[in-house]
Amino acid sequence: MDQLADPIQRAFLGVERSVGGQRWVSRLDQAGQNRALAISQVHGYSELIARVLAGRGVGLDDAASFLDPTLRSLMPDPDTLTDCRKAAERLADAIRRGEKVVIFGDYDVDGAASSALMARFLRHFGIEADIYIPDRIFEGYGPNPQAIEQLIGNGARLIVTVDCGTTSHDSLAVAAERGVEVVVIDHHQVGSSLPPCRALVNPNREDDLSGQGHLCAAGVVYLVLVNTLRVLRQRGEGRATSFDLLAQLDLVALATVCDVVPLRGLNRAYVVKGLIAARHMGNPGLAALLRKAAIGGPVTPYHLGFLIGPRINAGGRIGDAALGSRLLTLDDPAAAEVIASQLDELNRERQAMEAAMIAEAEAEVLAEYGTGENASVIVTARENWHPGIVGLIAARIKEKFRRPAFAIAFDPNGRGTGSGRSINGFDMGRLVRAAVENGLLIKGGGHAMAAGLTVERAKLGRLRQFFEERADGTVRDLVAVQSLKVDGALSAAGATLELVDLLEQAGPYGSGHPQPVFAFPQHRLRDSRLVGANHVKVTLEGQDGSRIDGIAFRAIETPLGDFLLGSRGSTVHIAGCLSADLWQGTRRVQLRVTDAARAN
Repeated sequence: MDQLADPIQRAFLGVERSVGGQRWVSRLDQAGQNRALAISQVHGYSELIARVLAGRGVGLDDAASFLDPTLRSLMPDPDTLTDCRKAAERLADAIRRGEKVVIFGDYDVDGAASSALMARFLRHFGIEADIYIPDRIFEGYGPNPQAIEQLIGNGARLIVTVDCGTTSHDSLAVAAERGVEVVVIDHHQVGSSLPPCRALVNPNREDDLSGQGHLCAAGVVYLVLVNTLRVLRQRGEGRATSFDLLAQLDLVALATVCDVVPLRGLNRAYVVKGLIAARHMGNPGLAALLRKAAIGGPVTPYHLGFLIGPRINAGGRIGDAALGSRLLTLDDPAAAEVIASQLDELNRERQAMEAAMIAEAEAEVLAEYGTGENASVIVTARENWHPGIVGLIAARIKEKFRRPAFAIAFDPNGRGTGSGRSINGFDMGRLVRAAVENGLLIKGGGHAMAAGLTVERAKLGRLRQFFEERADGTVRDLVAVQSLKVDGALSAAGATLELVDLLEQAGPYGSGHPQPVFAFPQHRLRDSRLVGANHVKVTLEGQDGSRIDGIAFRAIETPLGDFLLGSRGSTVHIAGCLSADLWQGTRRVQLRVTDAARAN
């Protein structure tokens, strides 16, 4: 793990421009190396763990708590969240009165998990709350006046919106006019005005000083429920002592990972403790999905984000948007198995549709933008696309062309539903809100890394020009300095299960806490071949003859895939992340290849 290059003066291994167009640099500068040394010496951690922590901004005094995140130490007093006490008291009132409560959620994983978390809580106190998830295509994101009218007509006395509602002024005004109170629990960016409601719990509102703006919606819901239990106990509600809120952390961990919020602070504790809950298989719906995904070994953030999340999202994208929340609310294993099978089948259909749409989108990008190098924001649009999959298309375009990207599906009336994904450092939510303010969008919103919009076809050209002008300088600066931060160099012989287990101590990894990247210098590419639909499997051989298998996901028809398939027998530098793979009952090390370079 010795430093191979001065991170300021020279590129790591001399790689100035890799196959993926990145400059390899050491994650640790001299100050980082000093910090790693101090962490290792003071706390007695291995050099590797100390380097991983130091490379992710963990200080000497925070190292111990970082490796052992606890809810007790990281959870704030819920009362520090603006309106959290008001929300808790209103929920406690509903429980005392036995009111009809309706939960209005979003159609993604965070919305499904948040809805299920709230529903499970209320059920314990005898409230069988209905869950309403809007149809992504016909209703769009968040509450709409028609749905609110319908819910009130069906007897709702309290509406709780989760993962939505912050910007739903018109819809919440309908509820206010009808005398029905609304509690909003959300985490999305807040505009200059607040909607009419009994309570708006959103750590991103300007008057919230809790410092919890990095939470997903389920994380905020959890804090509201902690506060509600406190209120109920103060009121002498006996059932408050028998509800195991810790057992529900599997839902919070699922939402936290899938919503790609930073894994720092309370989010780390949510995921660490939530994974423990998930491994106990206490939620029949989540357990059924884990079985469908054929997950071997303990549940990890990878399983939640890449195997479970897409299956839950498949319902909201191309099927019944309420399937995910319904599944996570179930206590009957047999009923859970039925819905899990439905979501598994929908996910396969979604994968086939996505592949066809990606091919069309990439062709359009090449026709409109060429290589994309001169574009600041890429906007693709088609009439025959499924609106529920445009977010996935935007993500793939962003990954391939390394630019903020939007994909828009137009209906026959010329109304387009679009979704965008951004690159690190560029605030896409702000860009979309600016387009709304300039009259270019019917509606739109989001956060820094993702956004949604609705646009008229007649304004598409002006919207493209607006995005380009607003983003040009910022995006060009960001893509001009693309680099791959390398945690150190390894050989095939050094990539052991013991090393993987050691690295897991500093996990879980995700947004804001990236998985360690290692370079394998001067390794011979013994074999490379296509596996699955578009992955490339490789075998690397070190100078001592030791070997390690690796895989580059979704690499076909990318510079990385072309390089790997065309370099059999050559000596190369490979960069990637290590994990443990369970194959036919045997646990082994696998390298996830993310970049490569010629070894000159």
